[in-house]
Amino acid sequence: MSSLSMDVAALDCRLGVGANRPLRHLTNKISSQIHIQPTQLSFPSQHKSWSFAYFRTNHISSKCCAATLSLMAEVEKETFDVEKADLLVKELRKVYRSGKTKSYEWRVSQLKSILKMVEEKEKDIIKALQEDLSKPELEAYISEISMTKGSCKHALEELEGWMKPQKAKTSITTYPSSAEIVSEPLGVVLVISTWNYPFSSNIAFPLLVLSLDPVIGAIAAGNAVVLKPSEVAPASSSLLAKLLEEYVDNSAIRVVEGAVAETSALLEQKWDKIFYTGSGHVGRIVMAAASKHLTPVILELGGKCPVVVASDVNIKIDALRHELVEFFGVNPLESDDISHIVNLYHFKRLKRLIDDDKVSNKIVLGGQTNENQLKIAPTILLDVPEDALVMKEEIFGPLLPILTVENIEDSFTVINSRSKPLAAYFFTNNEDLKKDFVRNVSAGGMLINDTILHLTVPSLPFGGVGESGMGSYHGKFSFDAFSHKKAVLYRTFKGDSPTRFPPYSAGKLQLLKSLMEGDMLRIILSLIGWSKD
Repeated sequence: MSSLSMDVAALDCRLGVGANRPLRHLTNKISSQIHIQPTQLSFPSQHKSWSFAYFRTNHISSKCCAATLSLMAEVEKETFDVEKADLLVKELRKVYRSGKTKSYEWRVSQLKSILKMVEEKEKDIIKALQEDLSKPELEAYISEISMTKGSCKHALEELEGWMKPQKAKTSITTYPSSAEIVSEPLGVVLVISTWNYPFSSNIAFPLLVLSLDPVIGAIAAGNAVVLKPSEVAPASSSLLAKLLEEYVDNSAIRVVEGAVAETSALLEQKWDKIFYTGSGHVGRIVMAAASKHLTPVILELGGKCPVVVASDVNIKIDALRHELVEFFGVNPLESDDISHIVNLYHFKRLKRLIDDDKVSNKIVLGGQTNENQLKIAPTILLDVPEDALVMKEEIFGPLLPILTVENIEDSFTVINSRSKPLAAYFFTNNEDLKKDFVRNVSAGGMLINDTILHLTVPSLPFGGVGESGMGSYHGKFSFDAFSHKKAVLYRTFKGDSPTRFPPYSAGKLQLLKSLMEGDMLRIILSLIGWSKD
């Protein structure tokens, strides 16, 4: 018998992000200039939309006043609409056309600035992740700080080589000639990031990395960039906006905070590329908006990532139970090593998956919840029916449904009957089975005998296929994702032959055929007026 898990994210128990915050607290010392930034989050039609606002203070004065909700009516409301988005893009395009972002020196300076930012503001970043996700410091360092620094350092080490034109072979038909492929920046690009990894990528992936990794690639390629971080992780979003404004060149690199209205205003504009990480539903909206301007897109959409455990690997449910107790104790809701769910909406969404009548009697471990803390214990569900709610959507939470199949081939059938996943994982010691899995299962990426770690290898592309996305990035793949590969052929005025020009003749046709076919004997015979026939 083999085990098949349909969502690896649940196994790692890396939950959503920060708690729901209707209003940020106002201190008794506020700015003489206060901006309210409203954020509207829209969910599927069966759920109500809700909004929250937070205050952002600038130019702190020595004056004190009572901060009450009644002040909200008196404070000027700033909105980022289509007009402002249009102006933003025009400003960035002007900077890009000046050639500023194309130089090696500018690219290096900005990458060094991001590296410096992450190193100097490590504590602030960890604090924001703790506020949004309750993310343990060790996890924050490994998945956010370390990975972002690694991306910067790798780009700095390799950038000169990436920027060099790549020599290309020419044919005898273009002799004498030489050719090369030149990587040129696309122009002004938009990066829209998700909430599970504000500084990084998906739920088992990092927040900071998901936001900054594509930005690093876009900068390395010489583009002007707008980053739209996720409003669902407000502390990380706000910090990212503040730090990038402080550390990088704001004439070419901007951050736009907000939610649906702000994102919609950005999507109305013409970009040279859009990079989006998130759900398939929003991915379709992004792609539709991009199509109006024939803008290319990279979509990192995720989906359910299957894990197959072959029968030759001695893993039992009791082992999972034992290890989870080792990780989080007998009362996992009290553990500081478990993140909380990002907000109340996602908490209730996950609770609904657990309470589904089709799986409520399938829980073999966990299932405890605490709505006040937005925490859900790691939960294992055994032999879940395929029509259960938990099998129909990406989980993004600590729920691990397990299916039992008769043989490995059946697990391949289950996986291939669904949308192609962003990643697929296989545990086995059998070399032939490893090859069968790689050959017969289609996925954005694969990892044998572990999970997630392929994300950390800069020489491997990271991206989806089919419903899980299109395009890839990481390392040089990020540089290439934001570059146009321009084909260049160089010729001289010497050595040109009249053979390809009128008036045409049988002799010219014979010579051209010989040249096109690479037949050296016929070429020589044609040149001296003889025929091989």
